[in-house]
Amino acid sequence: RPKKRTKQHINKTVVPKKHTSTMLLGALDQGTSSTRFILFDEATAEVVANVQREHTQYHPQPGWVEHDATEILAACAYCVTEAVARAGTTAASIRAIGVTNQRETTVLFDRRTGQPACRAVSWNCARTAGIAARFADARRYGWIREKTGLPVASYFSATKLAWLFESRPELKEDPNLVFGTIDTFLVWHLTRGARHVTDSTNASRTLLCDLRTLEWDDALLQVFGDIPRRILPAIEPSIGGDFGVVVGSDEGSASSSEEATERQKTAPSFDAIRGARIACVLGDQHAAAVGQCCFREGDVKATLGTGAFVLLNTGPSPVIAPAHLGLLSTPLYHVKNHAPCYALEGAVAVAGSAIQWLRDNLEVGDSAESIAALAASVPDAGGVVFVPAFAGLFAPHWDATARGSVFGLTAFATKAHLARAALDAVAFQLDELCSAFRAAGATFSDIKVDGGMSRNSLLLQFIADVLDRTTRRPVNLETTAAGAAFGAGLAAGAFETPHDLTVATWRPDCDFVPDLDPATRRTLRARWAEAIKRAKGWTHTERRTSETSSAASSAASQWLLSLVRTASSWLPMLPSNKRLPSVLPRLGAVIAAGCCAAALVVARRRSSRLLL
Repeated sequence: RPKKRTKQHINKTVVPKKHTSTMLLGALDQGTSSTRFILFDEATAEVVANVQREHTQYHPQPGWVEHDATEILAACAYCVTEAVARAGTTAASIRAIGVTNQRETTVLFDRRTGQPACRAVSWNCARTAGIAARFADARRYGWIREKTGLPVASYFSATKLAWLFESRPELKEDPNLVFGTIDTFLVWHLTRGARHVTDSTNASRTLLCDLRTLEWDDALLQVFGDIPRRILPAIEPSIGGDFGVVVGSDEGSASSSEEATERQKTAPSFDAIRGARIACVLGDQHAAAVGQCCFREGDVKATLGTGAFVLLNTGPSPVIAPAHLGLLSTPLYHVKNHAPCYALEGAVAVAGSAIQWLRDNLEVGDSAESIAALAASVPDAGGVVFVPAFAGLFAPHWDATARGSVFGLTAFATKAHLARAALDAVAFQLDELCSAFRAAGATFSDIKVDGGMSRNSLLLQFIADVLDRTTRRPVNLETTAAGAAFGAGLAAGAFETPHDLTVATWRPDCDFVPDLDPATRRTLRARWAEAIKRAKGWTHTERRTSETSSAASSAASQWLLSLVRTASSWLPMLPSNKRLPSVLPRLGAVIAAGCCAAALVVARRRSSRLLL
C-alpha cells in the first residue's frame, strides 16, 4: 500500500527557510500535446502561476503525427502573457527563464522570418520507418550507435530530416531554411532571430551529434543524405549556455529584410518577459531528471506523460549498453564550464496517450480522471492485456513492425478491464526497461516518478508491485518545468551547486512499497512477454498476406482467362448449330466452376488475414 508521509516524516526533510525575496524563475515547458509557462518563487520553490494550453495533433496518415509550429508558438506567447498577469508581476522580477521541450520533433523554418516551411514532424511519427530500415545491417552501420549512443529509428530527427528532403527536394536547396528541434524554434522567436541555437541534450537526440564531443559530426551528416551543415544550430551547454535574452516586439528583428520586418509585426509577442535571460535549455526528459534532482550516479526517474521515459544517471562518462538491450546513451545535463553528466535511457512511445486514445477514439470516458475511476472499479484487468504499440515499439524492442493489440478478451471483459489493462501496460513497459538497466550492469533502488499519470495512486502501486521497487512521488509533480526553471536559477546564481538545488526544491509526497507475491509477479510478466511477442511483426504479416492474395488473384485470373480461350477454341469444331444448345449449358457449368474455384482460392488467402 502507498505509505503516506506524515507531518513527522516531512519535518525530517531539510526544508529551507522562506525568504522575503520576490525574485522568480520561469519555465516555458513545450510538450507533445500542450504548452505551459510556470513561474516559481526561487526562495520557496513554490508555484506562483501556471498556465497551460493544448495544441492540435495532426494525423494525415496512419502512424503519422504532425504539429503546427506556428500554433505552438502562439500557445507559448499566450501562456507567458497570462502567467505573468496572474502572478501580478513584471519581467523585472524574473531572474531568468528556462526552456524545455518535446525532443526530436523536427522543424524547418525560414532564417529571416521564422516561418515554418511545413508542419513539424513529431518525435512519435512513424513515417520514417522505411528510412530507418535501410540501416538495419549492424555490421555496416553499427558505428552510428557507437558514435551517437542511439539506434537508427524513426524516433530521431535525422530520419525525419532525410524524409523531408527526399519527399520535397526543394527544401534542401532553399538557402534560407534552417533546422531545429522545438527548443531551437522557440529560442529563435524569443530572441527575434538573434540566436539559432540548441543545447547538448536536444542535439544528442538527432543522430547527427557525437555523444562524446557533443558536436555535429560530418560522417553522420553524410550518411543521412548529405544534410547541409549550414542549416544546423549552434550547440550550447544546457545550463548556462548562450541562449540570449527575450526581445520585445518593438525592438525589431535580427534580420533586416523587409519580409522579416513585416512578419515580425504580426508574430506572437513575449513582451511580458522582455529582457529575461534564457539561462537554461533542456530536453523535457532531461529537465525532469534535473527537477527530480537526479544528480548522483545511480539515481533514476520515470516520467509518465504522453510516453514514458526512464533515465538513470551513469556519471561523467557515457555508457553504451549492448545493442540487444535497446537502451539509449544520452547526456543527462551539461553545466557550462563543467564536464557533462550522462545517462542511460529507456523510451516508451505510448503511456498517457493510450488513455487519450480510449477517451477520444473509443469514447470509453470523457476525461482521463473518469477512465482512471473506471479502471479502479475492477480489482484487476480480468486477464486482458493491452499492448499500445500504435506506431511500433520503442525500447527495449525497437520494433517498427509491431502494432497495438488486445489479448485475452472474453465475454467477461468490460470497458473497465480495458481501461485497467491500459494502465497496467505502463507498468509492464517500465519493468522491461528496468530489466534492461540491470542487464547493462546498472544498480539502483528507488524510482522517482513524475508526470501527469503519476497522480494516479493505483498505477503507482502497480508499478511498485511489478518492478519490485519502491516508487517515490514528490510533492511537486511539475518536475519538467521545475528542472528548466531551477536549472536557469543555477546558471543565474540563485543556487550555487546542484546539492543546494536538491535541498531547496525536492520534497517527497508518497512512497509506494511493493506488495505482490513473487509467483503472481512472474505470471504477470510472462503473460506480458507473450503479448509482446504476438504483437510484433504485424506490418510484415500484412505485407506478406497482401502479396500472397495478389499473387493468388493473379493466378486465378490467368487460369480463368485460359479456360475461356480454350472453350472459345472448341466452338468452331462443333459439327452443327443444332448441337450448340446442348453444349452451352455444359460449357457454362465448367466456366462457373472455374470462377468458384478461383474465388475460393482468393477467399481462403484473405480469410487467413481476417483471422489474424
